[in-house]
Amino acid sequence: MHHWISDPADLAARLAHRPARVGLDTEFIRERTYWPQLALAQLAFDGPDGAPVVLLADTLVPGMNAALVPLLTDPEVLKVMHSASEDVVALKRACGVAPAPLFDTQIAAGLAGIGAGMGYQKIVQEMLGVTLEKGEQRSDWLRRPLSDSQLHYAAQDVVHLDALYRALSEQLDALGRRAWLDEDSARLSQGADENGDRWPHLSLRAAQFLDTDGQHRLLRLLRWRDAYARTSDRPRSWILDNELATLLARNPPIDRDGLKRQLDAIPKSPRSLVDALWAALVTPLPDEAEAPPPRSEERDKAALRRLQDTTAEIARELGLPDGVLASRRWLEALLDGHDWPGALSGWRRQQLEARLKPLLAAAGN
Repeated sequence: MHHWISDPADLAARLAHRPARVGLDTEFIRERTYWPQLALAQLAFDGPDGAPVVLLADTLVPGMNAALVPLLTDPEVLKVMHSASEDVVALKRACGVAPAPLFDTQIAAGLAGIGAGMGYQKIVQEMLGVTLEKGEQRSDWLRRPLSDSQLHYAAQDVVHLDALYRALSEQLDALGRRAWLDEDSARLSQGADENGDRWPHLSLRAAQFLDTDGQHRLLRLLRWRDAYARTSDRPRSWILDNELATLLARNPPIDRDGLKRQLDAIPKSPRSLVDALWAALVTPLPDEAEAPPPRSEERDKAALRRLQDTTAEIARELGLPDGVLASRRWLEALLDGHDWPGALSGWRRQQLEARLKPLLAAAGN
């Protein structure tokens, strides 16, 4: 049984008794915006009498997000979530704070050796033997009223989180890995920042075919696009798509009018942003000289493969699923000469550094 909460005062009253743990999930829409639009917050916990309580808080109601803040920030209440990264961004954007402390059951399943990146339905099926419906995953959560099917789906997303927490905690404690989970969950909670990727050009394969000046121009355009997307709350591709950004970086116009002529000739180009686009294209970034070049040579590919193979070997020794110990992107960051990135710091660095350090030295890092 769930309770629909449409009054912030009602939510505050129901949360006056703080549980030790609360299962937490959100529903949001991110199709036409840069930031996720928080539409619903689901909470599951044991009430004062020990009976289970499920609240579905309508976050479209003024004041509801503020009413969530005391719970989200209470250090004595553990927030149990599954695959929380986007939910954390949605909550921080809407409420101004990220949930902490946090226990992410998807991360916990990976560290326990059960599986990497497991979806909620799959982990509930495998660990609890419960089959959940999937029908409302892509529903319109901004409409009101929500259907009975939507409400049932939303409630099911939190009612099993406490059972998962108890089962996974037991396994992590037996393996001596609870500290690993706490570290990863804390980083997830703290990492919901709004700064974007420092080197977005590295994710585009076309960047490797540009000369250094072209790579710098591409970096300028992508940095500008990301900043504009955040401030205007529009999807990146609606502002400047990758193909056009690469074209302008490769063959830059000689002046602002030349840029305007190029944009006028391309359907759906950002013609209204010609002045901002020109300024971004020709204004050097203070750190662009530090930008690592895209990986393109066979030597780089071979070095990455050696890092991946050694990491996979260590993961097998630890009984960790593929991808839990280190993703390809994290290893590429090491090859780019960055010191151990945040995700590879802490316990991962302790497991990896001794065996990866010689390989990095051989690759020139």
